[in-house]
Amino acid sequence: MSVRQPTHTPYDGSSRLFTIGLKPLDLDRWIELDEFLLPHLAEKRRLYAEIPSRVFVEEEGTREAQQEVLDLLGAHLLAKHPETYRRKGAGIEVAGPEGSNVGPDAPLVAASLLIQEDLILMRRGDDGWRLAAGSLCFPSSWSLQEKFGKPLQQIHAPVPGFGPGTRPADLINRMFDGLQGQAVERFNWSIQAGDALYHPLSNGERIDRAANRPTRFADGDINAHAFIRVERQTLRKLPVSRDILFTIRIHLDPLAVLARHPDKVALAASFADQLNALDQAPLDYKGLSADRDRLVSYLAGMAMVA
Repeated sequence: MSVRQPTHTPYDGSSRLFTIGLKPLDLDRWIELDEFLLPHLAEKRRLYAEIPSRVFVEEEGTREAQQEVLDLLGAHLLAKHPETYRRKGAGIEVAGPEGSNVGPDAPLVAASLLIQEDLILMRRGDDGWRLAAGSLCFPSSWSLQEKFGKPLQQIHAPVPGFGPGTRPADLINRMFDGLQGQAVERFNWSIQAGDALYHPLSNGERIDRAANRPTRFADGDINAHAFIRVERQTLRKLPVSRDILFTIRIHLDPLAVLARHPDKVALAASFADQLNALDQAPLDYKGLSADRDRLVSYLAGMAMVA
């Protein structure tokens, strides 16, 4: 993976962990492209070929809404990124010698193979907003199969402070109900060992990890193995189906890249402070219980070097 300056730095304190933090989104910035577009699409195609049931789910009756997503996305990409996309018959493809190699049955899969974002379709029912369809090739420590068909309060049940009956859970449901023409975005971040984009975790594995608290860096080399995983999430209500489209864009950068950032002192200090402030439940949820102190020490050392 090429080393670059991080595209987003929500660990500067602007996007606190375990907060909702939704902000209005200018739709011109809806989809993010970078130099990893083709490698990310190649990884998606590999996952669809090898483990299709783990990265795509759909309820019956969602194909029209999926097609709405594909049409909306195609119009946006041609208008905002004409240098990267071109028309192909009635649809579009990634420009270049290889194209995008799309043509699957499900429109949501076709849409996902145009962009780096994952796509989740949320539908309103009697029990609230549920996960009705999804293309999730790059999960951040969760399982699409386990969340499929569940309402928001059950999806967020493992998240400290966001389970059924909590104020944040009720607030999220009301936000979904009230979402109209204005799209919104939020950020989430974590630290992982290695640069795998496909990073699933089942509920059983999460419980086992919380109980045993294993280290992610058995050799102690944080500089070599620690990566910052940033999720840029957007929400917009689809104009026809009235379903809500949830996009998730993963940015993955070595933690060591902060050492070359022009704001490294402030970023490293903020990062360390936020990790240090986490209670036990959030640490267990993020899988950082065994490694928090050494991560804080590493970042604090970086913050001291001007």
